[in-house]
Amino acid sequence: MVAEMALSHRAPREVLSEADLEEVAQRKPPAEPSLRGCLRKTRCSASTAKSLLFRFLPFLHWLPRYPVKDWLLGDIVSGFSVGIMHLPQGLAYALLAGLPPVTGLYSSFYPVFLYFFFGTSRHNSVGPFAVISVMIGSLTDSLLPSENFLESVNGSNTTVNEAQRDAARVELVATITVLTGIFQVALGLLQFGFVVTYLSDPLVRGYTTAASVHVLVSQLKNVFGVSVGEYSGPLSMFMTFIEICRKLPETNVGTLVTAIIAMVAIFIVKELNHKFAAKLPMPIPIELITIIVSTGISYGVNLKAKFGISVVGNIPSGLKPPVVPNVSYFGQVVGNAFAIAVVGYAICISLGKIFALKHGYKVDSNQELIALGLSNFLGGFFQCFAISCSMSRSLVQESTGGNSQVAGVISSLVILVTILKIGELFRDLPKAILAAIIIVNLKGMFKQFDDLRMLWKSNRVDLMVWIVTFVATLLLNLDIGLGASVAFGLLTVIFRTQLPHYSILGRISDTNVYRDVAEYQMAQEVPGVKIFRSSSTLYFANVELYAEALKKKSGINVDRLIQKKKKALKKLKKQQKKVEKEKAKRKKDGHNGPGVAVIELSGAEGGTPSEPTLHTLGLPQPGFHAIILDFSPVSFVDTVSIKILKNIFRDFHEIEVDVFIAGCPVPVLAQLERGNFFSTAITKHCFFPSVHDAVVHISGEQRRATVCTQSRRPHHCDGGGAAKPTPPRLSPLGGCQHQNVALQEEDVSLRSRVGEEGFATLMAPAHPPQGPEALDLHRPLRTQSWGPGLAVGSPCDGAAAATTPRHPLGAPAQPQHGPVLPGRALVWGVAEGPPDTASGGASLSSGLASHLKGCSVF
Repeated sequence: MVAEMALSHRAPREVLSEADLEEVAQRKPPAEPSLRGCLRKTRCSASTAKSLLFRFLPFLHWLPRYPVKDWLLGDIVSGFSVGIMHLPQGLAYALLAGLPPVTGLYSSFYPVFLYFFFGTSRHNSVGPFAVISVMIGSLTDSLLPSENFLESVNGSNTTVNEAQRDAARVELVATITVLTGIFQVALGLLQFGFVVTYLSDPLVRGYTTAASVHVLVSQLKNVFGVSVGEYSGPLSMFMTFIEICRKLPETNVGTLVTAIIAMVAIFIVKELNHKFAAKLPMPIPIELITIIVSTGISYGVNLKAKFGISVVGNIPSGLKPPVVPNVSYFGQVVGNAFAIAVVGYAICISLGKIFALKHGYKVDSNQELIALGLSNFLGGFFQCFAISCSMSRSLVQESTGGNSQVAGVISSLVILVTILKIGELFRDLPKAILAAIIIVNLKGMFKQFDDLRMLWKSNRVDLMVWIVTFVATLLLNLDIGLGASVAFGLLTVIFRTQLPHYSILGRISDTNVYRDVAEYQMAQEVPGVKIFRSSSTLYFANVELYAEALKKKSGINVDRLIQKKKKALKKLKKQQKKVEKEKAKRKKDGHNGPGVAVIELSGAEGGTPSEPTLHTLGLPQPGFHAIILDFSPVSFVDTVSIKILKNIFRDFHEIEVDVFIAGCPVPVLAQLERGNFFSTAITKHCFFPSVHDAVVHISGEQRRATVCTQSRRPHHCDGGGAAKPTPPRLSPLGGCQHQNVALQEEDVSLRSRVGEEGFATLMAPAHPPQGPEALDLHRPLRTQSWGPGLAVGSPCDGAAAATTPRHPLGAPAQPQHGPVLPGRALVWGVAEGPPDTASGGASLSSGLASHLKGCSVF
């Protein structure tokens, strides 16, 4: 398997790190924004003014190019069809908002006409919408309940002054509509059209489904003909439903029968419209037919007087002058207005993008926000309530041949004629008919319960968002429920970034492709290299989990190994301090003892000893020498993640593992530069454009290091001419046999080199040489480890380096099985003078010092 994993280093191109790539590709410095550049962009010119004009008034762009022959007939038919739908829905949704029916007609005229000038969708039918109407209705019920307008009749009975109540509610709703428009226009001008992205599709569908339940419950009182109190706040829907159930014995049978007949007729005809849509030139306007027939029957039979069926009442004819909204309401309705603005825009842009994708044109999300905002803002001055886009009307506008907002203008003209001449004829229209129209039109929203089955199979997190949104909206009402739903949706995103998929990648044989070894059978890890990947970006909420997962996936306890290393180093430091004290004591006595010299061993003149390794410390070593972090999924980093990344480099460096980063996007690289991530220890030479580049680089470096180590090892030939390593040996005073004095840690390897007799000699107590033997300066020195970082030498034939600790002046010390550090060599020798003279010791020290410079004695 290892043979299969062998990498071909004959790459088609040179392997480049990010530092090399920047030099070769000549990376441009990041452009810094300047005041002059901003002023240049905002400089006014004829072309700039023209583009801005076409952007804010899109009809100037498409209307001169309007294909009259191809589109006009379809737009006329579609406009009449949608206008016929506007009439009953406007009356019904005004009732849903708790307003006089005529305000529904106003809301079907002014905003629709204004959208023609500012909108970019060719098929959206804006106007009253059930969800927005019920949000407004809950607000009017809570701020201006009917109980505030009770007045006594004949001194004993009390009744609601409906005229005074309706006037106050119209003023309140107009203020809400103006404020909603202000929010939408401001967000559009600030290019905040993306705010709707925080409302995911499962969230919007769950919210509208729950809103449809609110609508259904609110219309039950009109279906059963009972009067109930007005509740607001959390659980208000359940309170309303409980009270309706309690008052079922008071049901008006005539109202219930009227509603049921209307619902059945409307439902059947709508199903026929859907089934024979391809054969019908336009849908049968069953809602308009129902309104006309029921109004005629109610007027002819006098349903209100005979059966007590509630009717719409007076509908004033003509248009009213604009009225300035009451700004004193702004503080009370600001939160609700923002929620209405966001929900209305989310529904409108969702439908607009569906039609744009189907018919091959583009919808500007920011301009749609401005168009909807201007329609609401200007409509609020004319007693309109907030509008959005209706799915049923939009589908009719598209299916009947509508190709542009000319259809919207025609539908608004139909409503204008109704307001001016026909509206007063519908004063005897039963409210039960309007309730039936509302309930039947909820069918499309109730179909969204099918999402539960689909989401269960496709995405459980989105299913949870749908359910939580639905339940929160039912329990907490429409405004608080929306906020809770958005918060939960964002939390799911945070949780998914905090708990991404971590994997160790392996190379698929004969390719440059790396995949998760747990998921791909042919993916095998590169020997000595761990490739780690996270499926998410790195930021403060998940970077610590990223570091923990990296250490866990590496297969070693990094923190514990670092602690063991620190303990071993601490122990060595104590032993070194002990030796320093003994050295200071000898210096204080004026000599180093008979024939003793302490010599500093270092890599160079004045250099520092090499650092201890896990091997020399007797600690376990990782089974790999490099880690590659795949940064291809990372889109940004913050200051916390930069700090943790530095810690990752530091920790793995402590256990002698190199860290490399591959596939880091240039924007992330720029963020690392600004965050002072790079230093002398971490450079861009650790970054590579791809994982394969990093693997090839690591493998090449490892191969070169192996070749270099073998080439540096000295050899000599025996009689047969075979080359074999020269054993490390020190000459008495002349210099090193070779510059690398290897560490010999085990007595077994020592015994194999010097033989049984030499090994027994080395194990004997090492006393200072006496007699003529001490004056023989041409005999080789035996070096022996003693204490931390000491190599003790004494004249002995054929002796090599030994590691069993021996005290040079006394009995054998306990064997030191721990680490041995480079540091000093205490060398036994003699000088020309007496052993206790300073001159003899000094000459010996200077001779051996010049001899041992550059050697590494352990």
